[in-house]
Amino acid sequence: MKKNSLKNTIFQFFFFFSILILGFLWAFQVLFLKQYYKYVKVQDIKTVAYTLKRKQKDKDITSIINNLAAEKGVCIEIMDSNYISLYNSSFFEKGCFTGKDTTMQYKFDFLNSNLTSHTYQLTNPKFNNQTIVYALRLNNEQYAFINTSIEPIDKTVSILKDQLIIVTIIVFLLSFIIAYFFSNYISKPIIKLNKEAKKLAKGTFDCNFNCGSEIEEIKELESTLTYTQEELSQIEQYRQDFMANVSHDLKTPLTMIKAYAEMNRDLHQNDKEKQIQDMNIIIEEVDRLTLLVNDILTLSSMQAKMDEIEYEELDLIELIDTILNRYQILKETEHYHFLFQHKKRHLLIYADKKKLEQVIYNLINNAIQYTGEDNKVIVRVEEKENILVEITDTGNGIKEEEIPYIWDKYYKNKKKHKRALVGTGLGLSIVKHILELHHFKYGVKTKKGKGTTFYFMIPKKSNKYPKVKY
Repeated sequence: MKKNSLKNTIFQFFFFFSILILGFLWAFQVLFLKQYYKYVKVQDIKTVAYTLKRKQKDKDITSIINNLAAEKGVCIEIMDSNYISLYNSSFFEKGCFTGKDTTMQYKFDFLNSNLTSHTYQLTNPKFNNQTIVYALRLNNEQYAFINTSIEPIDKTVSILKDQLIIVTIIVFLLSFIIAYFFSNYISKPIIKLNKEAKKLAKGTFDCNFNCGSEIEEIKELESTLTYTQEELSQIEQYRQDFMANVSHDLKTPLTMIKAYAEMNRDLHQNDKEKQIQDMNIIIEEVDRLTLLVNDILTLSSMQAKMDEIEYEELDLIELIDTILNRYQILKETEHYHFLFQHKKRHLLIYADKKKLEQVIYNLINNAIQYTGEDNKVIVRVEEKENILVEITDTGNGIKEEEIPYIWDKYYKNKKKHKRALVGTGLGLSIVKHILELHHFKYGVKTKKGKGTTFYFMIPKKSNKYPKVKY
């Protein structure tokens, strides 16, 4: 067993806790029993004394004295200033002093003093036992003396010692057994969870965190680790897919650039037209690489929370028109149809222009990749409580089980794209980060065979937006 292991710690805690409890028992039942017994006796006679002081003028004072004496096991005597005994309790305990005692000196001393109360510890010569006497001035004419004997309790202490020795042995044995099994019960599932967690940390995802514990906190830990395992396993799969996609997207343009550069150098030195074609292809491939690298850098910057939102007033309709004009080449060469549906010619909003432009561009680019055979992409702007922006394709839609993952930075739909555009799986993740930085609500609506609509909502221009730094 490791010195500082959970099992050893629990075992030691129970064992030392038992020693502590037994130590208190020995201290109070043996070492301090005599002192405690004396303390209780003193408190009893003080209680009687102050009760007498409170009820000294009661008509039935004799009954009160007798009842108190019997209840507390004390002897009570009330004397006047002339040393004459006025009342004596009928209860007589062994060792009590009364008015007939030959030892009266303590009474004379108290009556002649200016004290209001005093405690005496005397030896009764009649029985040779220790007696506590509490003297109290009731008024200027009457004095109460309450006394009780302190019986020797050495025999009682001896019996308690013998009893505690047996109790100590039994408690030590029980503590050892209970501590052993309880420490095993607590530590065994945690040891197993730790062992499986180490496997998970090394990249092994076939871990079993179900250790069968009935302890609620351990069950919650099981659930948390199982959830972590599933998420890490999924992220690892996405990472592998992402690396495969990025590697492919990097390899293809680099291969093309090298091939066309070599052709330009070796085969087309004297053919001006072919050289221009080669250079155009090289430029296109470089653009593809630039787009890919920019997407990766953009997402890394956002996730590191180094981005800053610069709100400004801008015309949403004009912004979307500008973006759609970039796709003119697709209209002419591949017969794409871009429909922009809006009711107002101008619509002013507050947003970060560059970042919102990136959102719209990525969503349109995504719609181009997945739209149907009609090559149609629809952009719709509606002004309601908020300004709703929708980008719709006419493709096959997204499977319901894939919807929660489409915003993930590693996710990439495995179906074939309509066009050979760059697809790193980063576009929608960038969209998500930018919209969340703006605190814009967003989502997706899809229907199998009917296409997909991505949307986001912009608060109206009347709302104020501060400069926010993340």
